[in-house]
Amino acid sequence: MKIESNYSLEQHNTFHLPVKARWFMEYTNEEELGRILRDEYFQECLSLHIGSGSNLLFINDYNGIILHSKIKGMELIESTDESITLRVGAGEIWDEFVAYAVAQGWGGIENLSLIPGEVGAAAVQNIGAYGVEIKDVIVEVETYNQLTFEKRIFSNAECLYGYRDSYFKNPHNDPHIVTHVTFRLSKQPRFVLQYGNLEKELAGCEELTPLAVRKAVIDIRRRKLPDPAELGNAGSFFKNPIIPREQFERLKQANPNIPAYPAGEDAVKVPAGWLIEQCGLKGKSFGPVGVYEKQALVLVNLGGAEGHEIALAAESVREAVRQRFGIELMPEVQYIG
Repeated sequence: MKIESNYSLEQHNTFHLPVKARWFMEYTNEEELGRILRDEYFQECLSLHIGSGSNLLFINDYNGIILHSKIKGMELIESTDESITLRVGAGEIWDEFVAYAVAQGWGGIENLSLIPGEVGAAAVQNIGAYGVEIKDVIVEVETYNQLTFEKRIFSNAECLYGYRDSYFKNPHNDPHIVTHVTFRLSKQPRFVLQYGNLEKELAGCEELTPLAVRKAVIDIRRRKLPDPAELGNAGSFFKNPIIPREQFERLKQANPNIPAYPAGEDAVKVPAGWLIEQCGLKGKSFGPVGVYEKQALVLVNLGGAEGHEIALAAESVREAVRQRFGIELMPEVQYIG
């Protein structure tokens, strides 16, 4: 177990903000986690559990305890002719798990390649890309209740998954810490290719495999998204808004080229990046914060930005979209502080 005070979080948030935590605690197994949760000092302190910090915006230093999981491992649970079931530690790097699965020829998560973060946080966030969400392959999620210290295993249905949402993100529910996630992947994959130019990228591909799809996804992402190691960012800063179909039809009259995707019987999902770009903000700078020149959905730290400056830039973007389209953009990134 690792316990440090006045700990720099610069390497634990992909905006690379030079914030510090009063305490940083890192555990490697469930027993260590249980000891932390039962500690009287821990119970009295403000605490936050993080993954790799790829979906966080620290407004200032964190005057409490930052918890981080180093629970690793991939355990084979079941193998059939059609599928493979694996129990994966919450501290595993998500894209390393994707790479491993794809190398075995198992399908289901290849569209989620190159998404930063760790397995536990990915299950909490219900990450998604190119028409696939992690909920599509999750069997169950193992957790510890931070208040009662009880272990609970959530079925997929009990996770209450929605668009970038889950039971674990609802502040009205008891806080739970994810320790393991069980996935079921396909040995006979069926590919989802109708989003984000994947079909075009794969045109001429001699054999459609999970590896081929992963390579196409990575190539697309690297062309349009900045590497957090080179330019601080948290990926997609805003959720794609889901609006009533009636509102969309009104918008389409004034904006015939507005793109959209089905989101239920009476709703559609509109790409937030397109809305931001139409407001003329793509490539625009707000001091040390920029709207990325290749993808308007991404806010970047141009150098030396502080958390509150990124939050102010995000609010400027939200206001521009609100004024132009009457649509309220909601951050996908979690504000801390």
